Amino acid sequence: MKPTLLLSLLACLATLSAAPRPNIVLIMADDLGFADLGCYGSEIETPHLDALARDGLRFTQFYNTAKCHSSRVSLLTGLYCDQADGENLSRGATIAEALAPAGYHTMMVGKWHLSKQPTDFGFQRYWGHLSGSTNYFTGDNTFRLDGKDWTVPETLHDKPFYTTDANIDFAIQFLNEHQKSSGSQAGTSSPPNNPKTTSPFLLYLAFNAPHYPLQAPKEAIAKYKGRYDAGWDVLREERHQKQRTTQLFPKEWGLSPRPDHVPAWDSLSADEKKWEARRMEVYAAMVDILDQNVGRLIAHLKASGQWDNTLLLFCSDNGACPFERTRRKELDPWNPKSYWTYDVGWAHLGNTPFRLYKQNQHEGGISSPLIVHTPESLQRIGLAGSITPDPTSRASKSGALTDQPAHLIDFMATFLEVSGTGYPKQVGDRQIDPLQGLSLLPILRGEQREPHETLYFHFSTDRALRQGDWKLVAAKGGPWELYNVKNDRTELHDLAAQEPKRLAAMKTEWFRLAKDVDRLPPNQLKPASDKPATLKFGR
Repeated sequence: MKPTLLLSLLACLATLSAAPRPNIVLIMADDLGFADLGCYGSEIETPHLDALARDGLRFTQFYNTAKCHSSRVSLLTGLYCDQADGENLSRGATIAEALAPAGYHTMMVGKWHLSKQPTDFGFQRYWGHLSGSTNYFTGDNTFRLDGKDWTVPETLHDKPFYTTDANIDFAIQFLNEHQKSSGSQAGTSSPPNNPKTTSPFLLYLAFNAPHYPLQAPKEAIAKYKGRYDAGWDVLREERHQKQRTTQLFPKEWGLSPRPDHVPAWDSLSADEKKWEARRMEVYAAMVDILDQNVGRLIAHLKASGQWDNTLLLFCSDNGACPFERTRRKELDPWNPKSYWTYDVGWAHLGNTPFRLYKQNQHEGGISSPLIVHTPESLQRIGLAGSITPDPTSRASKSGALTDQPAHLIDFMATFLEVSGTGYPKQVGDRQIDPLQGLSLLPILRGEQREPHETLYFHFSTDRALRQGDWKLVAAKGGPWELYNVKNDRTELHDLAAQEPKRLAAMKTEWFRLAKDVDRLPPNQLKPASDKPATLKFGR
């Protein structure tokens, strides 16, 4: 090796070792549809997340598991849900358990929805609720602070308690306390918000919003008065047009049609239209409030000097929820005793342009927005021997889009790479299964990542498998369908009859993964039915 080249390489390595490891903020919304953010096509006002998208990277083919608890398992462990033993996590290590030994301060706020508590799985700080959903004004009896019972007050910080706001209140409190503690431990006169004297942190923020019950302050709902009077048919066309205009999707992809289980808006009575529009106004207000609170967190990170070294990711746990479970309809949605939901018509809007919903493994159930802010330091991590970033790549520019497929299981691998630590084989007495995910870092640097050979999906009797541009899917134990998602991601043209060999091979692979990797019990390994499934939603 020439001396000049050797010196250059040594200088590069020195720069890499001196670069601070990035902080990690991972935000998950609950039951937020693919098209419910402004930057993904919505009319809901989400200026802070839209600004994040303009400055960062949006994924157009990012996948979840179509269900609340299973998505949390995959997000935390990098494994498929049952592979990790579901909510018990007995075969999975969490991202907190992996990063804490590497010097990361680990914090979580929000919804847990798994066994035990976050403090039992590597999180050093936690505030939130262990339940799968909660009342936004009064909470429930599962709220915890650092492993201890926490009683929900009527007011918090001189304002009425509202769970979405409280998430950020505690996130900021935890960040301030960490910076103060870390700065004093460093034994330096440097300010505690100096990244060079503050140990890196992991913050996992799991909003309950906009999961039902639909509850929001009166003034927040008033902002959307009349916004939904046109109904879901018109608004879905408008969202789809916005998605095409902003090049989120190719113009060749068709908009999936309104299915039989969704009534035409014009078929509703005047009273039905008024009721439907009103509850969508509440949902929009909840998403708006969520966005405001993401803005609060970003403003704090900037003010505290942490933003330029923070990797922030925002996603959703599943597609929009179609279940009609409204109770106490006569109560206003700012009354803590109210319990509204919306139903399948608005869920169909939320998942524009895709088919089906939460729980289903069609694209409407498993497609999530993913917005990523990448600090400059990330460009220097792991570059030795890697592909040189392509300056012309859409993913290397602010406001870019990437159509490279990715999944919640990829978060663990990504965080391991950026933190410079390894994947644990054992945590306590838990033997940990092999990691399923792949690092997103090449995509974040504007490179073409070696993709997953196969992505596997399962919830109850809904199943799917993706290999390259091909997707196999079945709903509610019904017949297998086959789609070329490069040409038809809205799943309108079933090619099962034209591709029998591919269909058979992909079915065999789904059952192999389900049995040998995901460890599904025999009652979940039954062959798909030849009869069309009965899909019942909403009303």
